[in-house]
Amino acid sequence: MEDWFTVVIVLHVLVALTIIGLVLLQHGKGADMGSGFGGGSSGSLFGATGSANFLSRITAALATVFFLTSLGLAYIAMHRPKTGGSIMDNVKSEQTQPAKPAPAVPSPEPAKAAPAEGTGVPPATGSKAKDVPN
Repeated sequence: MEDWFTVVIVLHVLVALTIIGLVLLQHGKGADMGSGFGGGSSGSLFGATGSANFLSRITAALATVFFLTSLGLAYIAMHRPKTGGSIMDNVKSEQTQPAKPAPAVPSPEPAKAAPAEGTGVPPATGSKAKDVPN
């Protein structure tokens, strides 16, 4: 994933620089304004607008590539797994988790007195069955 990010960002920068160069090379419509008032062009203020020439078509294509690389960079940035950081970031996240309470240890039941011998009652074992009422 990291190598794609590098490729897309290099392509993005190259396309941006190429668009800047192409825009600076193109002949603006404002340069024809002086000749628009009877200097041989059509009757419109900014001259005749013919079909797009080669430079403007290349600029439009590169603008499309620029927008696509922008969307690609945004997608890669949002779906990149979080890596790196410092060791202290990991320590802070471990300290913010609440401590687990210690498990409760049952207290021993007090010893019961054994019945007298010869009474016919069995000695107490220290625990009752759950379904026997008190």
